Amino acid sequence: MKQGIHPNYREVLFVDLSNGFKFVTRSCVATREMGKTDDGRELPLFKLDTSSESHPFYTGTQKSVDNMGGRVEKFRNRFGKTAAK
Repeated sequence: MKQGIHPNYREVLFVDLSNGFKFVTRSCVATREMGKTDDGRELPLFKLDTSSESHPFYTGTQKSVDNMGGRVEKFRNRFGKTAAK
């Protein structure tokens, strides 16, 4: 491998700010802070707004468009007839 052309690929601690979920993976992301893992290691820290532990799609709390209080049915009744003609 050529020296000096590859990014700094190392273990990074990712923390979900919405619920405190932490996980470690290898990444090239630029970080300025350091954080401690549960086992005591000091790693570069990257803060996330959402992760698979807090995203509505992965947690099963996402609401379907069809379950929004009849708004979809009203739209279909109002404009569906003209599209069928």
